[in-house]
Amino acid sequence: MADVEEHIPVYSSLQEVYGKGEKLSKAQSRYQILKRKFFEYYGHIPELYARAPGRVNLIGEHIDYEGYSVLPMALLHDTIVAIRKQDPDNNPRTLRVVNISSHNFPGFVFPADPFQDVDRSKHIWANYLLCAYKGVFDHLRAKGVEIKPPYSGYDILVDGIVPMGAGVSSSSAIVCASAIAIMAVEGLNFSKREVAEFTCICERHIGTQSGGMDQAISIMAKKGVAKLIDFNPIRATDVVLPRKGAFVIANSLTVSTKAVSAASEYNYRVVECRLAAMVLAVKLGMALEEIQNVNTLSDIEGLCIAYADARGESSPLLAVEAHLHENPYTAHEIEDIIQVSLSDVFSKSRACLEVIDSAKSYHLLKRAKHVFSEAQRVYQFRDAVLSSDTDDEKLRRLGELMNESHTSCSKLYDCSCPELEELVKVCRANGAMGARLTGAGWGGCVVSLVEENSVPCFLESLKKDFFQSRIDSGGIKEGDLGTYAFASKPSGGAAILNL
Repeated sequence: MADVEEHIPVYSSLQEVYGKGEKLSKAQSRYQILKRKFFEYYGHIPELYARAPGRVNLIGEHIDYEGYSVLPMALLHDTIVAIRKQDPDNNPRTLRVVNISSHNFPGFVFPADPFQDVDRSKHIWANYLLCAYKGVFDHLRAKGVEIKPPYSGYDILVDGIVPMGAGVSSSSAIVCASAIAIMAVEGLNFSKREVAEFTCICERHIGTQSGGMDQAISIMAKKGVAKLIDFNPIRATDVVLPRKGAFVIANSLTVSTKAVSAASEYNYRVVECRLAAMVLAVKLGMALEEIQNVNTLSDIEGLCIAYADARGESSPLLAVEAHLHENPYTAHEIEDIIQVSLSDVFSKSRACLEVIDSAKSYHLLKRAKHVFSEAQRVYQFRDAVLSSDTDDEKLRRLGELMNESHTSCSKLYDCSCPELEELVKVCRANGAMGARLTGAGWGGCVVSLVEENSVPCFLESLKKDFFQSRIDSGGIKEGDLGTYAFASKPSGGAAILNL
């Protein structure tokens, strides 16, 4: 866990990040193109580069914002940011940003002002970069550094190969890489823990009430191991996965965009979880004047366990099932229980107020059951890895837990979709020991656990049984299939590159 106090690594060669062979060759080509394009756009070459990876969450979905641990690993797929400070004589100084990823992104020019607002009404890619820009200087100001104009201007070029809208954290890869690039060009290098914390906070300027997993693994990842990520404070512990297993990430081809659908889906769940925690707190005897201090289900876990202990049990689920009813709650019913209006509960969160303005009802029992059971599965997954069982036994148990996680996400958290359900079924039918949605859900990817020596056959089966119909209909190109289904081992985290 000591690595949380390490600083972001600085490398002088691509091999230190990408290894050798084909991966290195592809990386060299990307960086050469970035350097050339940077000169074409700005008339000079970059001072430095920063990269941050996407991630796949192996287990622990929708519980990081409830304060519970998660277990992701970083992908080799990353976002690279090339940067150069503008000449201080430039007038006006600006934030000039261009994205050369293969998504036809427009370029933008923002004022050089780290305290400008992010326009959440416009869902543009550059808002993630603007969040990072704000985050660096907000963090400096929080540390007591005086930030005043004139502010530095930057020329920035972005290249990302993390699949977008796939639940593998392309947005946080932009935020983390951009924040690190701006830090580095200003001669700053904070600890991994600091960067993970402030990049989580600053991404909320987009409007999504995320919990910190995506940023933490992007920053803290280590090649060859997954990470158990704990929160409050952030800590990262190595989890060495069984060598005989491999994880295959397959895209459902249904786009999941948290920033666009946050109020109707992602933030709705954040609100439901807090309300479930507050209602449970009242039912379990917490004084009404203390209820507004309850923010997450982890805040009242102790009360739930005490309830279970008194009845000879140990699981917090006993209290959930005893004190929350299955039918959806109305706002009026919840307000009668907690004795405070929902608008007062969420008065400090514009994003949550947007939810309660449109929500008709709240599923408290289902959401709480998912969170508490999923939190238990994360540690069961970790314990299975650490057990003295054979690799075959470990893989079987990990697969069972992944399947249970998907069922909970689908049936209790309602964050699946027909395409994800179809893809999970295909994966299991073709030999996956476990398959589950990964990321926020409502689209995006499925992660499957398969035996490493069966990966080629598994990928071929996915092509035949899921992707071929999409290829035939023109939805995707056959030559791009490798970007929609691929195997991965845990990769390294964010880095600064002086090349």
